[in-house]
Amino acid sequence: MLLSQSDLERLTDSYDEFHVSIYMPTRKEGDDILENPVRFENLLDRAEDQLVEAGMRRPEAEGLLSPARALVDDEIFWQQQSDGLALFIAEDFARKYHLPLAFEELVVVSDRFHIKPLLSVLSNNGRFYVLALSQHETRLLQGTRHRIGEINLDEREEVPETTVEILKWEDPELRLQQHTGTESTLHHGVEAVFHGHGMASEDDPKEKILRFFQRLDAGISSLLADDDAPLVPVADDFVLSRYREANSYPHITEGGLGKEPQQMSAEALHAEAWSIVEPLFEQAEERARDVYMHLRGTEDDRVSRDVPEVVQAAAFGRVEGLFVARGAQRWGTFDAESGEVDVHDGQQPGDRDLLALAAVQTMIHEGWLFVVDAEDIPDAGPLAAVFRW
Repeated sequence: MLLSQSDLERLTDSYDEFHVSIYMPTRKEGDDILENPVRFENLLDRAEDQLVEAGMRRPEAEGLLSPARALVDDEIFWQQQSDGLALFIAEDFARKYHLPLAFEELVVVSDRFHIKPLLSVLSNNGRFYVLALSQHETRLLQGTRHRIGEINLDEREEVPETTVEILKWEDPELRLQQHTGTESTLHHGVEAVFHGHGMASEDDPKEKILRFFQRLDAGISSLLADDDAPLVPVADDFVLSRYREANSYPHITEGGLGKEPQQMSAEALHAEAWSIVEPLFEQAEERARDVYMHLRGTEDDRVSRDVPEVVQAAAFGRVEGLFVARGAQRWGTFDAESGEVDVHDGQQPGDRDLLALAAVQTMIHEGWLFVVDAEDIPDAGPLAAVFRW
């Protein structure tokens, strides 16, 4: 499942007294794949013990975790992994995400979901998509600065994966070929769509491929409707130009890769696409840093590094943008009604990570977010915010 801003909002809601958050790195190849369900089951055991320690009766804890237990023996589920798995469970609520992040193993039981490890997936300085278009397949991949993972389109009916999938309903010959199952003629039909070789229909092959890409674009735009991450298209020059004609996703990159992607590995696609998006991320981060430094020198009431002040402002939609330190935490409490923030020296029962709270609230209110190393925070500190007013 893709992680969008609307998902983030759902994960910040409170569902009941007990919220289980599980993170684990997942192996995608070799004999290590067999370790995934074993390690997952161990994490579920830890979650069950934590639920009991938090006051839940063991039979109730077993019942809460039973949907997740069913995944242990689900072979198809373990064949569809990316670099990391994030799982969230509460009463009448369950979400799982395969993400291109190698999470540290972590189990948290609290009155809220623990979502800080997700922030780098949703920040403005490192998340992007690759759309690889070749004659026989469509691949959509989600990438971060260091990793990339393929999104399983088999579960996405709105995203057609081949030209035949769409055009068989338009062209009588393709319908016949699909019905008779003749692979050679089916291949020839697809080839005609891309290269104009002998299609029985009188329609212009270029128009056919454009129609396919319009359907594909509708599916991609629906899938990424809540997103603003760059999309890098990869295809040979002919296909790339046709797709750009159909595209309506507003964040497609001006530069694409004019290459046939079918034989390219995910790692090769990542390296090529990162060379396109990295300058975009660097420019956006530098512009945000310039805004902060300018305001600090002219309107210092519109910038802040004070954690309580920033948390309060973010919750009420005042934060236009935020830098937050990767891996840093500040524990404490926040009263949404009074706006009161208490910061504690260490984690106490009922505490929340206030940096994560500020980051999530900034994104929910459509502010920009950059998750950076601590030394890259303007003026140093765990965070730095720009206020709208």
